[in-house]
Amino acid sequence: MRPRRAFAPVAALLTAFLLTGCGAVGRVTSGDASQGKQLFTGKCASCHTLADAKSTGTIGPNLDDAFSSDKEQGFSEQTMADVVRGQIAYPEEPMPPNLVEGSDADDVSTYIAKCAGNPNCGVTAASSAPPASAGGGQTTTSGGGGGGAQAVDGKAVFAKASCGGCHTLKAAGASGNVGPNLDQLKPSQDAVDRQVTNGGGGMPAFKGQLTPAEIQAVAKYVADSAGK
Repeated sequence: MRPRRAFAPVAALLTAFLLTGCGAVGRVTSGDASQGKQLFTGKCASCHTLADAKSTGTIGPNLDDAFSSDKEQGFSEQTMADVVRGQIAYPEEPMPPNLVEGSDADDVSTYIAKCAGNPNCGVTAASSAPPASAGGGQTTTSGGGGGGAQAVDGKAVFAKASCGGCHTLKAAGASGNVGPNLDQLKPSQDAVDRQVTNGGGGMPAFKGQLTPAEIQAVAKYVADSAGK
């Protein structure tokens, strides 16, 4: 699978948006880069490379390459955020529509504008983790065998890793068409585990991005849910 071409220069893209009416999406007047980094990691990292987010996706443009030269030329973060916001609002295939909307899209645009081309831009991702239990009791594992490990929800991992942006899986409400249709493929748990871990065929490796328990959980979820 060939990766998508890189973004055109920022000035050309901004002009195109204004001429075609895409500027109607509005300028990015506010945005939380920390929230944007969290959203980027969950929804965009599987397709895009951005060093600060430690993402190495190759399906979409390399965002470091796309914007680093524009920063060197003195383009403002405001201009770059507006360009990213337009791309999110009016995506080109294979990028799915409505991946993030409203203030979430502003947050992602702000984060990319700030951190593209800067592998250590200083933004810490906002945490969405639930507070730790005050009771200190045991939780069950995803396999239902007891013990002290936290249960891992494979469906939640599927959403976290933005698998639905590339794959169709009816059980997850996903209709992506970049990668294989999982309902038709009906892969085994071992096959999904290997593919998610190592990547290949245009899909990035999630080893190091997801924990082994998360990979095992999403592999089981896909194998159990595909075609149902």
